[in-house]
Parts: sequence; structure tokens; C-alpha cells
Amino acid sequence: MGAAMSGADPAAGTLDISDYLREETGAPSDPDAPKGGRGKLLALTLGAIGVVYGDIGTSPLYTFREALRPALRDGLLTQAEVLGLLSLIIWALILIVSLKYVTFLLRIDNRGEGGILALYTMVRLAIGRRSIPVLLLAIAGAALFVGDAAITPAISVMSAVEGIELYLPGLAHWVVPLTLAILAVLFVAQPRGTGTISSAFGPVTALWFVTLAGLGIWHIAAAPGVLQAVNPVWGARFLLTESGLAFVVLGAVFLAVTGAEALYADLGHFGRRPIVAAWVALVFPALVLNYLGQGALVLEDPEAVANPLFEMVPRPALPWFIALATAATVIAAQAVITGAFSMARASIQLGLLPRMRILHTAFGHRGQIYVPAVNWALLMMVAALVIGFGGSGRLASAYGIAVSGTMVITSLLAILYILHAKRLPRVPTLALAGTILAVETVFLTANFGKFSAGGYVPVIMAGQLALAMWAWWRGTQRLLRRAHQSSVKLERFIAIIEDSSVHRVRGTAFFLTSDPKVVPTTLLHNIRFNGVLHDQTIILTVETLRVPVAPAGERVTYRKLRGPFSQLTLRFGFMETPKVVSALPLARAAGLKVDVMRTVFFVARRRPVVSASAGLGRSFDRLHAVMHRFSLDPSDYFLLPRDRVVELGERISI
Repeated sequence: MGAAMSGADPAAGTLDISDYLREETGAPSDPDAPKGGRGKLLALTLGAIGVVYGDIGTSPLYTFREALRPALRDGLLTQAEVLGLLSLIIWALILIVSLKYVTFLLRIDNRGEGGILALYTMVRLAIGRRSIPVLLLAIAGAALFVGDAAITPAISVMSAVEGIELYLPGLAHWVVPLTLAILAVLFVAQPRGTGTISSAFGPVTALWFVTLAGLGIWHIAAAPGVLQAVNPVWGARFLLTESGLAFVVLGAVFLAVTGAEALYADLGHFGRRPIVAAWVALVFPALVLNYLGQGALVLEDPEAVANPLFEMVPRPALPWFIALATAATVIAAQAVITGAFSMARASIQLGLLPRMRILHTAFGHRGQIYVPAVNWALLMMVAALVIGFGGSGRLASAYGIAVSGTMVITSLLAILYILHAKRLPRVPTLALAGTILAVETVFLTANFGKFSAGGYVPVIMAGQLALAMWAWWRGTQRLLRRAHQSSVKLERFIAIIEDSSVHRVRGTAFFLTSDPKVVPTTLLHNIRFNGVLHDQTIILTVETLRVPVAPAGERVTYRKLRGPFSQLTLRFGFMETPKVVSALPLARAAGLKVDVMRTVFFVARRRPVVSASAGLGRSFDRLHAVMHRFSLDPSDYFLLPRDRVVELGERISI
């Protein structure tokens, strides 16, 4: 059962790729352009500050500190080293965040939605056929995102809690337990939804950025010479003169841009203009000012290198700042967790993960969902990271690989889109994308230098998930092919059944199938074993389109066939939950007449059986079969009424 997109592309021909590229001025085709004037734009901008920039906003907690550590190996810290590091951080923000994400990628959206899977579907449509290499890129990017989603809550919350050591050194041994307690409360609260706490995301995070900027300005005033770091020459000079340290330092510098992927992933929640406005008006200036302020403090007081951000704060205000930092990190963690839920739903709809239970936590808000399996798996991974590493400094070594890998894959997919969509001038856009890809590749290579120091953790996490996603997709394709080989064409079946003496019974029966051209096995079994045919027999297909939300005009297609037979196709976007019953009113408008009290849904539960083949393929088949046992029942996944479902089992060899 499930998505019909496993084979032919059901969405082909439904999209105009030119719609993907829209100007910032807010064309009428932009569904996310703020409506309601300046007040609406300000409200969305404030929301974007909390949700979109929560992760990157906590980077000052550890980025400059970790970048300074390699430079301190000789026991000396020169002005050139400080200015060089600051220059590299500032220009990483400019090139990767401002140029790549804010200026370029936010213009490429899948009907208002962004993120690596949305970009993958656009590349898939632009190519016009299935491409296994492109699919593997998408799988790798999604898997690395999950690795990032596990590390971000751990390093962010632990970095904030570690500020306690400066105020009350005797409580240092409580950092790990307190971090675990905060994270446990956060994950346990997920089933209640994020609506209530989200209302405070924007104001709290805005206060955090204003505080960062204020601290930065205060310390810059004491050492204005640090403003020279804005000149990229200082960064280039550091890379040339400190060649022995440069590669190690770049891995730490990259921490400044972790969270940038959220700009693209959350595009559908806020739209382009609020995200751009938040970055230009507050987030970018606050980050730059704070990093410069940390540099100014270190130049004035070299002993502050141990934790420069917290050393910037006057001691009487330190408890307040620790509380604010903790709130900011909890918000950053919440944003990543929510992103993981959305990524899981999109992966399920695209056929990359087995069906899982998805709960909506807010009426009328499709983006606010809760995926129990993902939530508890993330909690276990985050807890293991906190306990295993025991400190944010050690966690920083494991952080960069997952994020830089995701960014490189996003750039590769963007380049593929540019090449195949033919909607952008190739030479300038490829030159821009190629330059950014080269910079990100350098960062990725530098982060791999920390592989043995903990960088292997996200790689192993992502690798395991990627293998599982590939095994599920591969097994599903084999399952569908085997089922199709033994199928009966629908038109031929209808012609035969008209002349048969099959007993007719009153009522309506829906038979779910992934291929509307063949007879559902449940229909064949019902006739073979029960010997009956319903007066109204509807062949129901649920398709997943390669767009985030199915357009209203494409949601339902109904066609009356001969005799008691008819076909109904319901379409959902890959960011939607396929609730069949909720779409039936639209089917009635299309001509379907249903007596709900006399309706039954027939669904098949296919059980894959591994064949006797040998080699790596058999291992993937076994993994698919194991995952299939944990897949949600079709009746639960499609939210069918439990008292009107008949499930028939079927064993298929793969």
C-alpha cells in the first residue's frame, strides 16, 4: 500500500519549475509572502528569529573558544592570531550564511518549502527521471541531518550549563546531571506540542541576540583595534603564516555557521522575506559584534580564553546571563527536534523510511507534529552523547562533520538543479555555487581531521541511518516489482467479472492499492475466499506528490468504471499526513456517493520473505524485512476508521 510514487512519478507535469525561483519583492505566486502589511512581516520576522536562528545563535557559546585552543598550544596568543581567527569566523558567516543560504538558496523553493529533501525532489523533477546517485545524495544528507539533530541539543545545553562553573566552581560536577535533566524535560514535553513554548521563542531569542550585541559593543569600545578583523586580509594572512594550525583551526571556525541549514529547512514556516529581514537586521550584526567583543576581551585579558563569552559578563549579572543562555539553548534544541520530526515525515512520504505514527499537536497547523519513535530515539542518542563526552569542548570535536557534510550535499544538489532546470544563468550561478562548494569542502576536510577525537560518532550515526534508508527504499522497490509481476490488469478483470456469477452484496468497499492499473490483491482474495462483490467497489490509490502540499485542484480524481467499479485517487504532499477520511468530502464533490455506515476498507499487509540469494543484497533484504515488522499498519498510517477495516495478509518473496 502507500505512496504511488515508488514507481512512475505521479507528480510529473504538475509543477512549473519556474515557480521555484521568485524574487524577494513577493510575487503573487509566493504563498509565503507576508499578507497583512508591516505588522505581519514583523511578527513573522520575530518568529523566524526564535525558530530559524536559535541554533546558529548559540554558536558564540563555544566557537571562538574552540578556535583559540589550537593557537594556544605554544602558550602564546598574538594579536595577529586573534584577528586572523575573527576574520575567518566573520567571512565564514558572510560566504556560507549570507551568500549561499540567504542570497541564493532561499530563492529556490518547492512551492514554498525548503530543506534538503525538498531540494532533492526539485532536482528529481528537473532531471525528469529517477537518478540513483541523486537519491543517494538525498539519503546521505537526511542521515547527516539526524546526526546534527542529536549533537545540537547536547552541545548547546551543556555549553550554557557550564557557565555555572564560573559562578559557583563547586557545582562543576553537576553540569552533566543538570544537562541531562533539562534535556529529559524537553523531550518528555514533546507530546504536548510546541505551540505554547513557541510563542516565547521569538522574544527570548531576540533578547539573547540583543544581549550578545550589547556585550560585544561594550568590549569593542575598550579595544577598538579589533575591528580590523573585518578585513579578510587578516584571515588570509593567518592561513598562510600559520599553515601548521590552519587546518585544525578551520574545523573550529566552521562551528560559527552550524545551524545555517535551518534557514533553508524552515523556509515553508515563515517565507523568505522574514528570514532575510531577521538575518540582516539583527542576527548577523549581533553575531559579528559578539565575536569581535570576545576577541577584544581576549586581547585585553588573555586569561579569558578559557570561556570568553561568559567572561564578558559582569559577575553580578552572570546568573541572569546563564539563565538566558540556557533558555536560548533549549530553544535551539527544540528547533532541531522539530526539524527532525519534519524530516522523518518527509522521508516516510518519499519512501525512505517505514511508516511511523505521526501525531498533530495543534489543530490547523500541519507543521506542528510529534513523531514518538523519533523523539525517544533522539533522547537516547543525546543522553549517550552527554554522558559519553562529558563536556562541550569534547562534543565540539564531533560536531562539525555532520553539519559540513550536509552543507556540501546541499551545494551539490543545488548545482545539479542549476544544470538541469535551465532557469538560471549558468556561468555566474555555477561560479558562485562552485566557489561556495570549494569553501565547504575545505571545511569538511578540516573537520575530518577531528574524526578520531569524536568525529566518528555522527559519521557512524548517519551511516547506520543511511544504510537503513537505502535498505528500505530498495526493498520497497523490489516488493512492488514482485507484486506487479503477479498482478492482473484491471480492465481485463472488469471485463471477466461482468460475465461471472459472483454474488453481489450491498454497501461500499474501498480496496487500497499502490497501482491503479492492476487489481488489488485484497479484491482478488475477497472474491476467491468470500465469493462476494460489493455493489460499489472503489479502487483507492493514495499518491504522494513531489510537492510539500497537494494543490486543492489535484487532491482528488474520481472516475466511474463499468459495472460496480470506480477509481478514486487521493493525493497528498510529502509534508502532509495522508488522512484518507478527511479527503472523502472532496471525493463526494467529484461525484462519489458514499454511505458511511455501509462502507468498509480492505487493506493488504504485505510481509516480505527473504529469498535464498547471497551477498550484500541479501543483507539489505534482511534489514528491510526486519524494519517491515516495525512499520505502522496501513490502516493506522492512513488514519482509517478502525471498526471499518479488513486486513488481509500476503507474503511476497524479495
